[in-house]
Amino acid sequence: MTSFISLPSPAKLNLFLHITGRRADGYHNLQTIFQFLDYSDTLNFSLRDDGKITLSPALTDVAFDDNLIVKAAKTLQQASQCPLGVDIQLNKQIPMGAGLGGGSSNAATTLLALNVLWQLNWTNQQLAQLGLPLGADVPIFIFGHSAWAEGIGEHLTPLPLAENAYLILTPACKISTREIFSHPSLTRDSTPIKVAASEAQDGRNDCESVVKALYPAVDDALSWLRQYGKGKLTGTGSCVFLACGSLEQAQKLLNESPFDGFVAKGQNTSPTHQELLLLSKKSNT
Repeated sequence: MTSFISLPSPAKLNLFLHITGRRADGYHNLQTIFQFLDYSDTLNFSLRDDGKITLSPALTDVAFDDNLIVKAAKTLQQASQCPLGVDIQLNKQIPMGAGLGGGSSNAATTLLALNVLWQLNWTNQQLAQLGLPLGADVPIFIFGHSAWAEGIGEHLTPLPLAENAYLILTPACKISTREIFSHPSLTRDSTPIKVAASEAQDGRNDCESVVKALYPAVDDALSWLRQYGKGKLTGTGSCVFLACGSLEQAQKLLNESPFDGFVAKGQNTSPTHQELLLLSKKSNT
């Protein structure tokens, strides 16, 4: 029985984001394309036999019971009636409130890891359904492949993409998804497009105008990025990105930038799933 697992918990980009309507439950219907990055947090899971769930280090701005990692672990423990516990160690690299899906990624990685560690044998579909109430982005990280997404982000269709080099700038502000989606100026009536046309469309993010108005640092970063190409906002967060011809070109631009940021490569398969596949192959040999 495996007693320890270490997994990457990757960031994602929304290559575009259209909001096509508001639902009665307050959620918004959307269309987007998700792609993973080779830029990740790391989560270490050590099996406990006493049912306790621990997390270290504590995040300064997030209470223990509000942390999506803890919520995911407790939700799966209760749903599966598993008597086992876990010690979880988080090495945080993805900035919070950045639109990179860090919290949802952590929750999904926790569900995937504990499914193995606790030997539950749940399907990814079951894990995604369990994780959706924790966050609308959790299913894409359980799904594990770049995808066209609809609904609130949970209806996913695999979509192979060019694995571009990206420059991602990280303005020093945290943005609440709830704040953006509840803003009266948010566009909520974009005309739905078809998946076949998705990569040919203009790539806009319907949240951009609201985010730029509320957070001038994001506006400044986008303006700087657009000197060099089609800079975009990811999700409802603060990070902006630019597809580049190579990692070297992206690094050169980052070196010249007045903003903090990082360079990463797009990935069609989640680093979490790549590692889980390796672990599965090792255990079967």
